[in-house]
Amino acid sequence: MAETTTGSGQPKGFRSAELGWPELDRIPHPPYRLPLLGDVLGASRRTPLQDSLKYARTLGPIFRRNAFGKEFVFTWGAGLVADLADESRFAKHVGLGVANLRPVAGDGLFTAYNHEPNWQLAHDVLAPGFSREAMAGYHSMMLAVAERLTEHWDRAAAAGRTVDVPGDMTKLTLETIARTGFGHDFGSFERPRPHPFVTAMVGTLTYAQRLNSVPAPLTPLLLRRASRRNAADIAHLNRIVDEVVRSRRAEGGGDGDLLDRMLETAHPDTGERLSPENVRRQVITFLVAGHETTSGALSFALHYLAQHPEVAARARAEVDRVWDGTAAPGYEQVAKLRYVRRVLDESLRLWPTAPAFAREAREDTVLAGEHPMRRGAWTLVLTPMLHRDPAVWGADAERFDPDRFDARAVRSRPPHTFKPFGTGARACIGRQFALHEATLVLGLLLRRYALRPDPGYRLRVTERLTLMPEGLRLRPERRTPTPPGAPSLRAEPADPASC
Repeated sequence: MAETTTGSGQPKGFRSAELGWPELDRIPHPPYRLPLLGDVLGASRRTPLQDSLKYARTLGPIFRRNAFGKEFVFTWGAGLVADLADESRFAKHVGLGVANLRPVAGDGLFTAYNHEPNWQLAHDVLAPGFSREAMAGYHSMMLAVAERLTEHWDRAAAAGRTVDVPGDMTKLTLETIARTGFGHDFGSFERPRPHPFVTAMVGTLTYAQRLNSVPAPLTPLLLRRASRRNAADIAHLNRIVDEVVRSRRAEGGGDGDLLDRMLETAHPDTGERLSPENVRRQVITFLVAGHETTSGALSFALHYLAQHPEVAARARAEVDRVWDGTAAPGYEQVAKLRYVRRVLDESLRLWPTAPAFAREAREDTVLAGEHPMRRGAWTLVLTPMLHRDPAVWGADAERFDPDRFDARAVRSRPPHTFKPFGTGARACIGRQFALHEATLVLGLLLRRYALRPDPGYRLRVTERLTLMPEGLRLRPERRTPTPPGAPSLRAEPADPASC
């Protein structure tokens, strides 16, 4: 931990807000602040993000919270966030929650500090892995993994059983990124319990969040057992990834996937290559980030489809019309599911599974002409509240309505009001991968099943730095008559002209 912490035990780069906001007193905070403890009355260690959303609704578009003497500024107003998106004045800040993942991912793409050279090196080496040509190459593997999901759901449908939606979406997205990016099969659908990689990953994410709610001097006392368990989880993740890399080296290379790029590709300008340690960190980053957020997005979308049968019927009709009985949709056919994509976007609006991103001032500046910030001062953007700003989304912003994302509505909104993948140069490199995968899977499931919700279920959101619907189960029913060709999802040969 020495490399990632200061003498006080706080992650590198952490600055309490009073050090960077000269007029902090003008920013509102919750009532009943306690000496030393801060704004802890009524706060939940399990749902800190949802606590912040509650305060945002009463305190306004910029507010602050204090936890054990550490002061945080939160923003969500559309005008403030648009100003923070100015890359000439603001940059990504590796905030406290993200910095807590540094022992896991080091200077990987998501957790690297701006001054660390490996971020730009890895970005430049790996960006071609998300080109249109590369995406088309991943499509058949996405279909193959989706077939394993539908085989599992077919058995549940035949037996009249419900399915564990978040659990199954996690299996699906882990297998998808593992196979497309690293040529590895975790065998998730053949296991009665989650793969140990998932168990260790959830453990590290949960521990990183718990660190935010415990005073740094008390961490060794209050989290002694959790800290030992976290160290074991990190060691397990490292062992799994090291084995994946060893296997690839022993095979002498793969099919030009992300792992091949990490191991074999030099920077086009400098000739520099990723070090073995950084390869491990990037693989962990992609395996975690490449499946955790997408599984959440799919789970929320399936919840809303089940709760809104009129939306599901409209989306299903689009799938039937656009895919027109094709046994397995081609790469180009996925982008034609415009209404299905709106369903996904609206789900990401209400519950962006990466629910916040932090921005810091490159130099002394004034945020939106109103709030002075010194160089290095930072703020956490609450994406779910940005996506609920009534000035942008209307008085019914809490209502699920995919038509908010029809082309005319999108053009009518100001820029920087929809940010599920972050912003700027450090926005999610794999966003097009995630959107293609999620749209494809929703289309396949809508075509094959009617989704029956539990009438007594009420959405509860679990937090582990990312968001996921808790306890969501649906009952899939095979559609009758079965669409032509639906029993197999194996990809048809791609039309060279479409690639």
